[in-house]
Amino acid sequence: MNERSVSAPLAGLDDQPVAVGHDPGPHQRVRSVSVTTPDPVALVHDYLTQRGGAERVVLALSAAFPDAPVYTSLYDPDGTFPEYAALDVRTLPINRMGMLRAHHRLALPILAPAFSRLDVNAAVAICSSSGWSHGARVSGRKIVYCYTPARWLYQSDRYLRGSSRWSAGALALMTGPLQRWDQRAATTADRYIAISHAVQSRVSDLYGIDAEVIFPPVELDTAGPTEPVIGIEPGFFLCVSRLLPYKNVEEVTTAFGQLPGQRLVVVGTGPLDHQIRASSPSNVTVLGRVSDASLRWLYASSQGLVAASYEDFGLTPVEAASFGKPTAALRWGGFLDTTVEGTTGVFFAEPQPRLIAEAVDRLSRTTWSAEVLTDHARQFSTDRFVTRMRAVVAEELRAG
Repeated sequence: MNERSVSAPLAGLDDQPVAVGHDPGPHQRVRSVSVTTPDPVALVHDYLTQRGGAERVVLALSAAFPDAPVYTSLYDPDGTFPEYAALDVRTLPINRMGMLRAHHRLALPILAPAFSRLDVNAAVAICSSSGWSHGARVSGRKIVYCYTPARWLYQSDRYLRGSSRWSAGALALMTGPLQRWDQRAATTADRYIAISHAVQSRVSDLYGIDAEVIFPPVELDTAGPTEPVIGIEPGFFLCVSRLLPYKNVEEVTTAFGQLPGQRLVVVGTGPLDHQIRASSPSNVTVLGRVSDASLRWLYASSQGLVAASYEDFGLTPVEAASFGKPTAALRWGGFLDTTVEGTTGVFFAEPQPRLIAEAVDRLSRTTWSAEVLTDHARQFSTDRFVTRMRAVVAEELRAG
């Protein structure tokens, strides 16, 4: 890809706004949306193509503001949480390309101009962003709920680890234009909110913006239905993660080769699925995607969680704590907010198999208080998140 072809899709960011519609798939009719009366509140999210923490946050925001439409670039009903089927999801025209819905990373060169041409007619818009939705144009007040400034722009060494030379080269050509676009988009926000103190620091360093920290909700309902996983006996350690290079799941599975008396169960999917399955020792089971009912059973039946990824917010240790289970976590980023050393878990300094194995051994030899763990998890409840976000929106409505 040459410089001209990179610049072209990033130019003309002030073109006419695009029409949006609900386009779940190629076999359903596209519904055009023409909005003349501003919505009180609207939600904007990068893409709804997977089941992750950010997608759960948007569901919590929808619960807080049930009449708010959800604008997004791509929507794959089968790839994300089924609860979105009941919401007013409004997609951009690029959603008509099935390949992009299935592989959202292929859309990277066109997401910046796509969001720049999106006009959101709302008194307040909450842009749920890890790199794109904050570029939308909003008629009223714009709040950015920032998961992290774009990893592929500012942490590309970790994000691309294990990627092809072609992917790294293509991103290198786009980095300059995309960083300029990203930083211009950040200045259009009336208010920035960061998901953790690590992200707050990053927002300050990159944009010069003082962001408030509001932890995202973490609430895998412990009282919900459970479903045992056939062939898995209780007493294992658990790793819940997308299988991406910066998640360091292969380092975790390798560590269990040094722990023959322990077992590991991995939940998650991603590009490294085949590689991790092929390299895992015999005491590791890779399950892939599981239902929430099975995930509840896995947390409840485990000894504890192992979390080695470079996370902006450490979601899974809170999920584990809600079931009274401790965590061995990487001493980095969001885990510093969600894991309390000696109280809810232990840390290891680097994602190296030897250090991970040592931390798991310490975790297994320590007695943990389930009551203390569940109390810790409550500070990340959906109720607290909803209450604070409603207060923020009320403040912005008054300011507008």
